[in-house]
Amino acid sequence: MADGPTYLRIAGFLRDEIRSGTYKPGDRLPSIAEFAEQMQVSITTSRNAIQVLVAENLVYTATSRGTIVRNQEVLESVVTDPIRRDRPKTAHDIFEEIARAANRVPSKEFSTRMEPADEQVARWLGVAPDSWVLARTVVQFLDNEPWSWEVSFYPRDLAEAAGIDSPRDIGEGTTRRLADRGYGETAHRDTVQARPATPEEAAVLDVAPGTILLDHLRIGATHDRVTRATRHRSLAGQNQLAYQLGDRKGAEVIARTLGISPGFAAPLP
Repeated sequence: MADGPTYLRIAGFLRDEIRSGTYKPGDRLPSIAEFAEQMQVSITTSRNAIQVLVAENLVYTATSRGTIVRNQEVLESVVTDPIRRDRPKTAHDIFEEIARAANRVPSKEFSTRMEPADEQVARWLGVAPDSWVLARTVVQFLDNEPWSWEVSFYPRDLAEAAGIDSPRDIGEGTTRRLADRGYGETAHRDTVQARPATPEEAAVLDVAPGTILLDHLRIGATHDRVTRATRHRSLAGQNQLAYQLGDRKGAEVIARTLGISPGFAAPLP
């Protein structure tokens, strides 16, 4: 190994092992104690070496499985697909469609609760601060690896009227459920910000604090009211967001040129 502090030399050795394919995405690395014994170093040195790789997003730690090698594939999400009016109806939401198109295995951890709106959520939804809103939270995984953290907020009366105040996940997605119940969204405003992860976000996504995330906020509305505010956070290094506008034929021309799936183009106004 090259010169330098021992923990950095061990981190460099492991980095090379990952990049050469000795350890593949999803593989479990030897434990900190096993590395310490293998490399004849202290537990602290071994732990510091692993933390270097965590900070580089080459690995993540799973409580029940140890240190796991991350998949470095960049996954593209065409964020106009979920709001396409002629999108084919399926029993799967857009996350599962993206995962299956990439030959990845999707899974989720879902929760929902009624809570008082803080000032930011109240502004997004156009409701009074401290009024009750429904928060639907889902942590999404690809091949058991944390991929994104999404929280959607809905005015309480709308959530109850549309039947999305269910304590369970909605297989086809809430956008379709809203439309089926007469609350089809006709307008959306998206903002995307790249910024460092907070300690809470880092804990949820199993990354080092300060890792750059894509923070994507979508606000949807009917002709009469704001229906929801969805905040989706994912790793910037493994995700890219795409928007498609125009008709299908034009989208197919672009897709053929780029050698990608045409997806669904959101119609121009």
